[in-house]
Amino acid sequence: MRFFDSSPRSLFLKAALAAALLQGCASYDGRGLVAGSSTEADVERIMGAPAEKLVTTGGERVWFYPHAPMGRETHAVRIGPDGKVRAVEQRLTEAFFAKVWSGTTTTREVRELLGPPNRVYHMRRQEREAWEYLYFNEMLVPFIFYVQSSSDGVVREAFSIRDPSQDTPGSGYH
Repeated sequence: MRFFDSSPRSLFLKAALAAALLQGCASYDGRGLVAGSSTEADVERIMGAPAEKLVTTGGERVWFYPHAPMGRETHAVRIGPDGKVRAVEQRLTEAFFAKVWSGTTTTREVRELLGPPNRVYHMRRQEREAWEYLYFNEMLVPFIFYVQSSSDGVVREAFSIRDPSQDTPGSGYH
């Protein structure tokens, strides 16, 4: 197929290629959405299908979009009962992690706050479950935020560590 070929088959293939390229350009951070006027249809058109949809205890719907380098960002689109976007927020930040309290916060609240974890670990001996969230701190250093909960659905530990998988030999970190 020559690029300037104008046969119907060639035009169809070029249109399909253009559509595929545009599909790959979906905005994962919600750029283009306007709080108070954008609708659910606008969210799906701009950001695609969410990884998870939740309804909060307050009745607000939250759609989660985990993305970015190595899944270190999760954007949450908050949608009101009227179907309009209330806000688009990057949730994997230290400000949101500070809202997770040991002994008080429930796993439901963590899920509403942070969205789906990168990984889930089952710790049978401790009778706990751990959720792992990858993120960058304010200095763009890779970190991991862990949330450990007991079988009653209450957070027992929440803490951050620098991501050791990002260490390079000879970096001084062991």
